[in-house]
Amino acid sequence: MEVSFSKEVEQLRLGAGAEFHGEGILAITKGLLQSGVAYIGGYQGAPVSHLLDVMVQARPYLDELGVHVEACSNEASAAAMLGASIHYPLRGAVTWKSIVGTNVAADALSNLASPGVTGGVLVVVGEDYGEGASVIQERSHAFALKSGLLLLDPRPELGHMVHLVEQAFCLSEASNMPALMELRIRACHVKGSFTARDNLAPPVSTRALMSDPARFDYMKLAHPPVTFRHEKLKSEERVPAARHYIVEHGLNELHEGLHADLGLIVQGGLYNTLIRTLQQFGLADALGESDIPLLVLNVVSPLVPEQLIGFCQGKRAVLLFEEGQPEYIEQELATLLRRHGVDTPLHGKDWLPMAGEYNTEAMATGLRPFVARYLPRHDAGEAERWLADNAARRAAVATRLQAPLPTRPPGFCIGCPERPVFSALKLAQQQTGAVHVAADIGCHAFATFEPFSMGHSILGYGMSLASRAGVSPLMQRRSLAIMGDGGFWHNGLLTGVQSALFNADDAVLLIFKNGYTSATGTQDIISTPGEAAKEAAGDKQQSLVHTDQTIENTLRGLGVKWLRSVPSYEVSTMRDTLVEALTTPFEGLKVIVAEGECQLERQRRIKPWIASLLQRGERVQRVKYGVDEDVCTGDHACIRLSGCPTLTLKDNPDPLKVDPVATVIDGCVGCGLCGANAHAATLCPSFYRAELVRHPRWHERLLHQWRGLFTRRLLKA
Repeated sequence: MEVSFSKEVEQLRLGAGAEFHGEGILAITKGLLQSGVAYIGGYQGAPVSHLLDVMVQARPYLDELGVHVEACSNEASAAAMLGASIHYPLRGAVTWKSIVGTNVAADALSNLASPGVTGGVLVVVGEDYGEGASVIQERSHAFALKSGLLLLDPRPELGHMVHLVEQAFCLSEASNMPALMELRIRACHVKGSFTARDNLAPPVSTRALMSDPARFDYMKLAHPPVTFRHEKLKSEERVPAARHYIVEHGLNELHEGLHADLGLIVQGGLYNTLIRTLQQFGLADALGESDIPLLVLNVVSPLVPEQLIGFCQGKRAVLLFEEGQPEYIEQELATLLRRHGVDTPLHGKDWLPMAGEYNTEAMATGLRPFVARYLPRHDAGEAERWLADNAARRAAVATRLQAPLPTRPPGFCIGCPERPVFSALKLAQQQTGAVHVAADIGCHAFATFEPFSMGHSILGYGMSLASRAGVSPLMQRRSLAIMGDGGFWHNGLLTGVQSALFNADDAVLLIFKNGYTSATGTQDIISTPGEAAKEAAGDKQQSLVHTDQTIENTLRGLGVKWLRSVPSYEVSTMRDTLVEALTTPFEGLKVIVAEGECQLERQRRIKPWIASLLQRGERVQRVKYGVDEDVCTGDHACIRLSGCPTLTLKDNPDPLKVDPVATVIDGCVGCGLCGANAHAATLCPSFYRAELVRHPRWHERLLHQWRGLFTRRLLKA
């Protein structure tokens, strides 16, 4: 079964006065409906996936409101949806993971920002920044600056976040500027509550259709020569209107403090962390009241010069907390102060880290010299002890270990259908020689870690085949591009396949067809099998993805002549197919489709089904694999070839042997990879396959008894 958001969907129905409890991203979702949004779209991606997932599963309720929901094929198509708000008074919202998603959507966002919008527009981006992020370390701030977009960074408190969502639409309409709202991982998952308001049915909706299109207006097109006028409108009308609205409605927050001659300026999303840091220094109480005045920037672009100058003027010093690089806010603030003759010392990146996530300890590194210089009489001993204790703990751990901890990189799920393909690729390269592997974004990127260590580049979702175009003509041996079915539909079909066919490239493409866009939460795509196929598949490994030929038919229709579909778990067949693709005299694009259902989604599907069979007392047969420790040679080639978490080591039971033996621990899902690898690589025959039967039939019980009796007699003999 799919991941269910039934509880979250019910919370979307809450009316005025009801208490909403949940995570930040779900509060944002409720805020969209309370704002009267007419259409919602987006592309899957953590940490904002729940917004789109919940909206998709809430379609029956959204149909009642007349709200249109669309799961888009990529971020560019999601951003293009916002074109509906250029002419019409429609409020629209889309979402994706940034910065990678914003890069994909950049063209549409630029062409949206140029003519501006009539209806309010909000893009909710997951600002996945810092060491815990899974994307490149860049900021969305640059896009807001270059294109003239509003950028909101709300203080992470559910009621405030919902308020900022509602205000974002009003601000967008007041200034005719599209709005971005950046939400860090912690803001998306912060827990809390707020008092809900009634959802607003949009005045124009799927239940109240427009009768006529808008009157043609060339000024609404992002097309020369009017684009030159658009650029002037941004600075002459839109930004001033936005600044006026920000001040009039108090979107940025000013918190007074005892030390009125000092000031701290902070991005709204960093507010909670700053308060915790101040508490460590004894400069904020348990309720979050700061002794140093705070200016909380819930709107970080555009900045309001009068507000910033008024805050800084007359102060002995100001410290700015701006996460990431370059320091856009600090540069603009420094310019403003210089132009207006304000000589207040401004500190920021001179004391704070230039890059990386601003956690409490990172903020403390900048607050410590600020307090020491400007509050020399303040006792910061507790903070100093806290920082010293942190350093001492790290030193103690390092001393105790006497060596760095072993790396624990992420890896494939147990039974993942992509692991056997990389095992086959390892074996294939023993025959063909090493090949250049263009990797891609997705679960298969885990193959860049040990024990596979495959992948020379990752340049964008679905971009692997395109990224090898400059390499393969210069290589004696053919190169290989890898992408998933999600990447294929997101971008790979056009940027990779179409381009390779057009240029008659002699390339090899390996597509993982697991039925879902898995790495971000197993969302459906166009080639996801339907419910009927899932029911018919039952407990089988391969049959589910075999039911859908959308990818294969698309490739044939586009003109691919060399195409093979191979079950992922058949290592020998996959190895031979890879060798054939890399060595065949056929010149042109060669595509291998590796078929195997996402194991995570498979377990979600079959576990409830098996539980229902057991509850009814019906027969259930599961497969488990194990290692005969008397046969195991102890060279562990099986582990190096597989990397499965359930295939590991244990002490050798033979006292005359010192090498540990391989063993299969609990958690095995019976995918059969260990045995397939042993067969394909001609390893020791130590793996065995066991069938576990629960609620067996009468003849199976009888057969089991006879087998037991026969075995016992053999042992006695």
